Amino acid sequence: MAVDGTNLQVGLTMKIDSHQHFWKYTTSAFGWINNEMKVLRRDFLPADLHKELRSTGFDGSIAVQAPQTLEETRWLLELAESNDFIKGVIGWVDLCSPNVENQIAEFSRNKKFVGVRHIVQDELDDQFLLRKEFLRGIETLQQCNKTYDILIYPKHVRTAIRFVRKFPDMRFILDHCAKPFIKKNIISPWKEDIQELAKSLNVYCKVSGMVTEADWKNWKPEDFTPYLDVVFEAFGTERVMIGSDWPVCTIAGNYSNIISIVAEYSQQVSREEQTAIMGGNAQRVYGL
Repeated sequence: MAVDGTNLQVGLTMKIDSHQHFWKYTTSAFGWINNEMKVLRRDFLPADLHKELRSTGFDGSIAVQAPQTLEETRWLLELAESNDFIKGVIGWVDLCSPNVENQIAEFSRNKKFVGVRHIVQDELDDQFLLRKEFLRGIETLQQCNKTYDILIYPKHVRTAIRFVRKFPDMRFILDHCAKPFIKKNIISPWKEDIQELAKSLNVYCKVSGMVTEADWKNWKPEDFTPYLDVVFEAFGTERVMIGSDWPVCTIAGNYSNIISIVAEYSQQVSREEQTAIMGGNAQRVYGL
C-alpha cells in the first residue's frame, strides 16, 4: 500500500526516524524472534509505520535491512519508491564478494539507496570488521559515496575503533550506541570504548534501539540517562541522530513512549541542536 508524503517539508530540515525496519514475517527469515518477542511475529509494512510517524510529528524515516539478502534490498527500495516518507534505504550487499562492485552499482541507480549494513554482531569472528575481503568491500562502498552502518555489541567496539581509522574519509554510523548493558546497569568498559571511537570524527551515532537493551517490562526514562550522557558528550549533538528501531522496539513499549526518551533528553540543548538530532543530522549524513 503506497503512502504519500503530504506533510513533508521540502527543502527544510525534516524530523527523521533514522532507523526502522519493514518485513513480511516468515519463521525461516526471522528465526531470531523467540517466544518472548512473539509480538513481532507478523508483517510490518509502510502503512503501519506511517501512522506512528504522523502521530509523533515525524516527516519521514530511513528503512534498514533486516534479512541479509539482495532481494531484501530490492524490496526495500521498491517500498521507498512507492512511499514518499521513506527517505532512504540502508540495504545489504555481500561486502566480502568479488562481485560487490556490481551489487553496489545496481542499487546505486536508485537515489534512495544511501548505505549498507552487515549484521556483524552475529558473526562468530569478533574481528570480522578487519577481514581483508570485508575491508575491500568497504573501500568500494566509500568510492561510491555510500555510508556504512556499524551493528555491533560492546565487545566489538575496540575492533571498530581500528576499523574506522582505516577509512578516515568514510561516513560510519554506529547503530544502537553499540548496545550497552542497560538492563544490568553496566557502563564500563563500554563508556571508555565509545569515547575512544568518537574521537574519529567520521563516526556518527544513532540513539536507537536502547529499550531492547533495558528491562522490557520495567524500564524508566532515567535508566538511559547515564548512557545518553556518554554518547552526547562523546559525539556531540552534531553527530547524534534519533531512531526508533521500529518494530523491534515494540517488544518494550509503544512508538511514542520510546521516541520520547531521546526527544525529552534532548530538551536540555538548544533548539538548533534539537533540530539536528531529530532529523537534520540524518539528512546531512545520508544525503537525503
